[in-house]
Amino acid sequence: MREARVKRETRETNIEVYINLDGKGDYRVDTPVGFLTHMLESFAKHGRFDLEVRAEGDVHVSHHHTVEDCGIVLGQAVLKALGDRKGIRRFGDSIVPMDEALVMSAIDFSGRGLFYYEDMGLRGKITEFDFELIWEFFKGFALESKSTLHIRVLEGKILHHVAEAVFKSFALTLMEAVQVVGGDLPSTKGAL
Repeated sequence: MREARVKRETRETNIEVYINLDGKGDYRVDTPVGFLTHMLESFAKHGRFDLEVRAEGDVHVSHHHTVEDCGIVLGQAVLKALGDRKGIRRFGDSIVPMDEALVMSAIDFSGRGLFYYEDMGLRGKITEFDFELIWEFFKGFALESKSTLHIRVLEGKILHHVAEAVFKSFALTLMEAVQVVGGDLPSTKGAL
């Protein structure tokens, strides 16, 4: 079974993530940021990952540290669960609509942590959640999972819809990329 548990504790946050890449979409998410909790539950459900997240953070200062560190720890957990990456599809992509929003994402488990993001300059709050923290979450994920991740908002006006389409698109993209489709390392170089 491809699963991992990772814990990260700093002076700003205390986060533990468990992920089973071959799960059914079961989740238990407990963070002090309600919208982040909602997005992680949606990610688990639509990606069919079993996910447990327990996060504490200095949200009295800002949601920034907690959101960023959740992305970092999720990236570390996915990388650990993938092991040697033999047999995985390696690449994944999806385009997801949600009402007026349309989001594209693509990933390559290349062994190189890179992140490219475009959100049409959308800014604002979803309840107390700063929309631009989506960038921080996925940047942390991409760098720590050693993946090249592209996320592009193609259309959207309502921030909640855009954010939800981002997390759902990412879930489908990741689900495709981590599928086991063979037994070899998916690289002509022989290394990732």
